[in-house]
Amino acid sequence: MARTNYYAHLKANYSQPGLVPDTQKAELIAEGLRIVGLKEATLPTIGPDYTLEQIEEENKDWWPTHCEALRQGRGDILTGEYRDDLVYFCQDGPYSGLEQQKEREQHWWALIAQPGVTMVWPIVMFWGEHTFFEWKCLDDETHETIAKGNVTWVRRGHRGGCYLKTEQLTFYRDVFAPETLLKLITT
Repeated sequence: MARTNYYAHLKANYSQPGLVPDTQKAELIAEGLRIVGLKEATLPTIGPDYTLEQIEEENKDWWPTHCEALRQGRGDILTGEYRDDLVYFCQDGPYSGLEQQKEREQHWWALIAQPGVTMVWPIVMFWGEHTFFEWKCLDDETHETIAKGNVTWVRRGHRGGCYLKTEQLTFYRDVFAPETLLKLITT
């Protein structure tokens, strides 16, 4: 069976540590901020003026910006990717809207973006407005996996943002982040 390079046609490869040059990281953060600014107040309709093909291409453009925002703990960008009426299914949920998951999710972001840990996404797949990915966080010194999960986003491209997220998370070392790590997340 042929192996798949899930990043072959994307702007950056986040399948393992060390593949994204520093100069590109800053560009991806700037692009992530730009994309968040394109989200419309009303979820756009899929049709001849906004096709599933266009949405899928926009989701592929967005993907590396999302990865870099997570690696840098950019909670401002990460929250901006969600619609106000987000539905989020995970083992602690379900959550509805942006406030219900905020307290819990900031701990997750702090743990996966902490110094000495690198988050990677070995698998990412796109289909219309659906983006599926698997992730894990690696301790840079011991190489142990400290957390892992798989996620599906239903994201209506740049104009719509994410309105449904499903996630399975497993944290091996910590479940709640200490205050020192929480302070590193940009709000």
